[in-house]
Amino acid sequence: MDDIHQQWMEKSFEYAADALNSQEVPVGCILVYKGEEVIGVGRNEVNETKNAARHAEIVAIDQVLSWCVHRQIKPKEVFGQTVLYVTVEPCVMCAGALREVGVPLVVYGCANDRFGGCGSVLSVNKDELPTLGTSFQCISGVMGDKAVTMLKDFYRMENINAPDGKRKLKNIAD
Repeated sequence: MDDIHQQWMEKSFEYAADALNSQEVPVGCILVYKGEEVIGVGRNEVNETKNAARHAEIVAIDQVLSWCVHRQIKPKEVFGQTVLYVTVEPCVMCAGALREVGVPLVVYGCANDRFGGCGSVLSVNKDELPTLGTSFQCISGVMGDKAVTMLKDFYRMENINAPDGKRKLKNIAD
C-alpha cells in the first residue's frame, strides 16, 4: 500500500511544483476516486486570485463538485470513495472542508506546524465536532522531506505579492 501512496503523492508534487513556479506556497494535491481515477487536482492559488481561501484542497474539492454535476452523481457518494493526497498537512480550514464533504482518508507529506488541522495544531480531522461531518483518517510523512524542501525553497524567495512593508529585501551578495 505504501508504494501506491508514494505513486499518487508524486502526482501531487507536480502541482506543488507548479505552485512554487507561480510564486505560491508550494502545496499540491489530488483527489483519487475508487483508488484509480484522479477527479480533482489543486495547487495553492491564493496570491494569483487574491483570495485567501484558494488553497489546493479547496480548488480540488471544487473540481470534484463540478465532476459530480456533469455526471449527475451525488457528491457525498463520490467523496466517500476518494482519498486526498496532499504535499502538506491540511490547514484547519481545509480539514473542516474535507470533513464536510466526507473524504475518509488524507495522505500528506509534512506537518503544518503553524496551521495544521490534522494534529499539528488542532485535530479537526478526528475531534468530536458533530455539526461538521464525519471524521477522517490521516497517513502522514509520505515524502515529507521533499515537501519540507519545497517549502524552504519558497520561503527563501522574495514574495513579490507581499505588501511593500512586509517584503523581505534580499541581499544582493546572496
